[in-house]
Amino acid sequence: MVKAAELPEEQVSDLATIFQALGDTTRVRIIHALVQSEMCVCDLAAVLGMTQSAISHQLRTLRNLRIIKRRKEGRVAYYSIDDHHILTLFNTGLEHVSHR
Repeated sequence: MVKAAELPEEQVSDLATIFQALGDTTRVRIIHALVQSEMCVCDLAAVLGMTQSAISHQLRTLRNLRIIKRRKEGRVAYYSIDDHHILTLFNTGLEHVSHR
């Protein structure tokens, strides 16, 4: 019965990649900030005390994994959580570590 319910390899790989992305402290801090509010790179850099270059590098990774999305307004890009699944995953993980 367990063998019949085995996940396809592509799903296993995609899920592992998402958890790997969430395993980086900088990306967790970025996601937490974006859970609070949509932000541009300069705002994230100011809030997290990091360079815009470092933030942009992490945002690219998160966007490629569809964890966050980008909305452009003129020359400024604003970032937010991609969908409610990511929000649920993040909040569930946060609740778990707070439960100790």
